[in-house]
Amino acid sequence: MTSRREFLKNAGLGATVAAGATTLAAPAVLAQAPIKWRLQTYAGPALGEHVIKPAIDAFNAAANGQMEIELFYADQLVPTSELFRAMQKGTIDAVQSDDDSMASPTEVTVFGGYFPFATRYSLDVPVLFNQYGLKEIWEEEYARVGVKHISAGAWDPCHFATKDPINSLADLKGKRIFTFPTAGRFLSQFGVVPVTLPWEDIQTAVQTGELDGIAWSGITEDYTVGWADVTKYFLTNNISGAWIGHFFANMERWNELPDHLKIMLQLAMDSSHLYRQWWYWGGEADLRVNGTKLQLTSIPDEEWATVETAAAKFWEEIAAESETKAKVVEIIKKYNAAMAKAGRPYRYG
Repeated sequence: MTSRREFLKNAGLGATVAAGATTLAAPAVLAQAPIKWRLQTYAGPALGEHVIKPAIDAFNAAANGQMEIELFYADQLVPTSELFRAMQKGTIDAVQSDDDSMASPTEVTVFGGYFPFATRYSLDVPVLFNQYGLKEIWEEEYARVGVKHISAGAWDPCHFATKDPINSLADLKGKRIFTFPTAGRFLSQFGVVPVTLPWEDIQTAVQTGELDGIAWSGITEDYTVGWADVTKYFLTNNISGAWIGHFFANMERWNELPDHLKIMLQLAMDSSHLYRQWWYWGGEADLRVNGTKLQLTSIPDEEWATVETAAAKFWEEIAAESETKAKVVEIIKKYNAAMAKAGRPYRYG
């Protein structure tokens, strides 16, 4: 019969042996080279300091050597219009852009950037994606073409910054304006001449007279990237309250990541979206009030209402192009109708 002393001694020995066996059986953790990604943004360096760099720096620090994202700015590796194809082929691993600028071949491309009057405020974008179903539509559309749609977020509203004052719709006629493809398509009915140029050439093009103005951003961006230095006037009317931009990745590269790095990437992108929301929102008000470079002009509300009416017609034209586009337009219409019924602060007037 085993004594208490022998039992305790043998139990201790067994535990020690078991612990040793566990230690010996544990796999060795070998140092591995970090996963390397290359991400190119639509934004130039000055704008990139705000719309992307803080999130990438934070991700690289948090990844603790397991992964590193190298950031490239507009047109550094490939022209912005070739971003999608380069990512799809794996030439670059990830992209920050709107669908429109990167010439995405999906049914939802026309809604990227500034789809006229679809949004009034920056919070409209995450609500449309996360509560009204746009997220699932974008994910499905991009999965078809081998691209992971990581997340969507809001940027700034779309205003005109011009060399000559705009006080009526007639003042827009003949103006050569740098803008997004879909915005240009819509604005052309008011006499605007859309011009496409590399992002870094815009300031010089305004100075040389190749451009009369820009309809690409709000006033925060005009000041940040130097466009306020070459234009004189800022039109307070806008055709959209928030740019819709996204983060994308090559699907194979995304699938190769361990789950914890996917989560970290998602968190970094969400952080980036939040940064832009307050940075743009505060800047738009502050620079209208305290900015010294741009004089504010406005088109009367009753005249601008004709532009909103034209946007509703434009929506129907887009909806008629495909079943998917019709589905997105229906969601946008449903959302805006709900916001109008909700009233202040969701919609005014």
